[in-house]
Amino acid sequence: MSEQIFSLAALTVLELSPPEMVEVAARAGYSHVGLRLEPATPEEHHFPLVADAGLRRATLERLRDTGVKVCDIEILRLKPETRVADFAAILEVGAQFGATELLVAGNDPDEARLIENFAALCDLAKPFSIRPHLEFMPWTDARNLEQAVRIVEAAGRDNGCVLVDAFHFDRSGSSLADLAKVPASRMHYVQLCDVAGPRPDDMAEILRQARNERRFPGDGDCDLVGLLRTLPAGIPLSLEIPTRQLLEQGVSALERAQMALDKAREVLARR
Repeated sequence: MSEQIFSLAALTVLELSPPEMVEVAARAGYSHVGLRLEPATPEEHHFPLVADAGLRRATLERLRDTGVKVCDIEILRLKPETRVADFAAILEVGAQFGATELLVAGNDPDEARLIENFAALCDLAKPFSIRPHLEFMPWTDARNLEQAVRIVEAAGRDNGCVLVDAFHFDRSGSSLADLAKVPASRMHYVQLCDVAGPRPDDMAEILRQARNERRFPGDGDCDLVGLLRTLPAGIPLSLEIPTRQLLEQGVSALERAQMALDKAREVLARR
């Protein structure tokens, strides 16, 4: 049986440059990392890997020296005005890093156009051997698992996938029964974290929690054991656990990455 892949997601240690992130992942015991090639928000501090050849070189050297691999690249948004062809340079850089998965957000209320653009992105990504994963998030236009699966299936591309993030799975009210129906071929990695308390009524508060205050696996109220039992066995786990409070308390990126991994292993052992 192959060893479980744990990948350190950028959002967990967003203050680190990509080479620093690779170093922290290696020291904490991760086999993979996820690289953020495009910022998630205009306000986010961003390290421009696509534009900065020196930063790319330094990151590639650190990957080579540590043996850490790249699982996924993020985050491409499909908006009404998106020209999918414009993403070619990002995919090319992702391929240079050896990434096999791509995180995609659906930010287009016209579902037919979203389907068309997702299909086009799958076609663009195929020569790079990259699989686009549509991540459902309750504040986007792919709100829950059911809608994300509908969009991906309608796009009809064999490299089109759905990204399950434990936070969004919980906050979107998606069900394990629906997840059990999704073919394993549509999921090639997932994002793991925990979340505390009932679902807020305020979408802005859900968004704040998602970006700043998640819990380490086992420290919240998600049925992570049920989730892991329902997902394909051995699926790579990307640990995406921003904990702004710990960051502000001075807990280092290495300590937070290590805590995330230790907690994820404990939950996985109960699977």
